[in-house]
Amino acid sequence: MAATGVAIAPGAALTFMSDDCVHAPAYPWRHTGLFSSFDCAAVRRGFQVYREVCATCHSVDRIRWRELVGVTHTKEEVTEMAKEVEVLDGPNDEGEMFERPGKLFDKLPKPYANKEAGRAANGGAYPPDLSLMVKARHSGHDYIFALLTGYVDKPAGKEMMSTLYYNPYFPGGAISMPPPLQDGGVEYEDGTVATVSQQARDVSQFLAWTAEPEMEERKKSAGKYLSVLAFMCVATGLWKRWKWGPLKTRMISYVKET
Repeated sequence: MAATGVAIAPGAALTFMSDDCVHAPAYPWRHTGLFSSFDCAAVRRGFQVYREVCATCHSVDRIRWRELVGVTHTKEEVTEMAKEVEVLDGPNDEGEMFERPGKLFDKLPKPYANKEAGRAANGGAYPPDLSLMVKARHSGHDYIFALLTGYVDKPAGKEMMSTLYYNPYFPGGAISMPPPLQDGGVEYEDGTVATVSQQARDVSQFLAWTAEPEMEERKKSAGKYLSVLAFMCVATGLWKRWKWGPLKTRMISYVKET
């Protein structure tokens, strides 16, 4: 069957007949450049959105308090936040479990003790862990931003359960999570206006960081290694030229004796 050409406006989301959702548009992000780093102010705001909004249902099980130091907060600030959380530890000398204030090496707290409790609190749908959500979805941060800002009224003729919400960026269009963000839903410490799009953008960048907290160190290391490699290539070329130059440039003449 011959393909049919379709004109697509620049920056428009692509939708194919085989898809059951709208593809997220490509948004500009500061940290996606080859030598770019995360916007720490945005990551800090995104962490605030996560703590005040998302953490009631979702966990980030792969992140520990100590990893926030120097990224979103100072060591003293993170230590104080960790102490506010009671962590189940043990057993002690008597073989009993006990609770203690959180420490830097502890993971960020989970909203539910187990998956069964999470499903029971959310009508059978378990809120997924967000640690690697950016990597688990196509166009990760674009998808998260589009999903958080994409809640609309369902189209005419769309059959949905009364407990579901329509979001064209979610596979199938029906999602059990209600719109989590509202204008002014959080009060940013730096005075930034907390619109829905601002909160979505900040938490998307925070989740991009949770998926790759080592990204900046990896880029720094790559820069060092590539610099050393370039120097070694130049040095090797000069050594080869010095070593073989006299042999490759000499002229050998053969004289026939009479």
